[in-house]
Amino acid sequence: MNNLITIGIGLALTGLISCSNPPPDNPSHGTINVTADESLEPMVESIYKAYEGVYPGAKFNVAFKPEQEAITTMLRDSARLVFSTRELNDNEKSVFTKEKIKYKSEFIATDGIALIVGRENQDSLITMPELSAIFQGKITRWEQLKSGSQKGPIVLVFDNNNSSNLNFALKQFKVSDLSRIKIFTVKSNKQVIDYVRKNPTALGFIGVNWISDGDSPLAAELSKNLRVMGVSEKANPGSIDDFFQPFQRNLGLKLYPLRRNVYVISREAHSGLGGGLVNYIVRDVGSLLIEKSGLWPAKPYIREVVLEKK
Repeated sequence: MNNLITIGIGLALTGLISCSNPPPDNPSHGTINVTADESLEPMVESIYKAYEGVYPGAKFNVAFKPEQEAITTMLRDSARLVFSTRELNDNEKSVFTKEKIKYKSEFIATDGIALIVGRENQDSLITMPELSAIFQGKITRWEQLKSGSQKGPIVLVFDNNNSSNLNFALKQFKVSDLSRIKIFTVKSNKQVIDYVRKNPTALGFIGVNWISDGDSPLAAELSKNLRVMGVSEKANPGSIDDFFQPFQRNLGLKLYPLRRNVYVISREAHSGLGGGLVNYIVRDVGSLLIEKSGLWPAKPYIREVVLEKK
């Protein structure tokens, strides 16, 4: 009998301790830190602000950084979630393995790198072989392109030395020697746009969601005086139909060559606010916000339409 009483008291104490130390957050309430690749800022901002609108008790402290810095922030437990354009590499995974932490990676969208030039530059078409030659240092001037009408050196403009945009391009075109190409880096996708507007020989690389939301005043403003280049995978395109821009349909149908995946990676150890946001994206109307941002959602939101014949 005494043993039973002891066990009962122990369970009661455990229950009291559990009640007095509830999880600091849940799927609809609390405050957490989130970090994201800066090239995804418009999309991520629209998602978390909408979620906060649905759940007023939820608060996300979001920091937008170059992708490598964003991932490192999450690895150091300074952020619960990270939005990135790549999955973790083996060294990054080993951090979680060492700490015995189970992380979750969710593919949420297909993104595209938009190639932009200023209005004064009449060149709006380029092929993947030409881009490869540019990154290998074999083509250095606009007039060397087959359809080139602009004159002058090609200046490649990226948002940051550690950006996902630059890392994607270097990997895509297998660049091993940066000394052969003219690369200029600024501090953000916005600054890439500003630089391209002012420099006719610049070729800018930005995340397409910065200019693809037709209802966003910011996207409309940023799109002014820019051309988005059409890209063809063919070395000798037969017609304009062989060129594609990085817009939604072309991303979804995998027609645009410079596309990439977007992931949200979580280190959350309980069913908390981070998990609520991820579920909102992949199982709820969050995918509509991805679609509105101009990206292609991994799991499109299913809408039922009932037609009545009268």
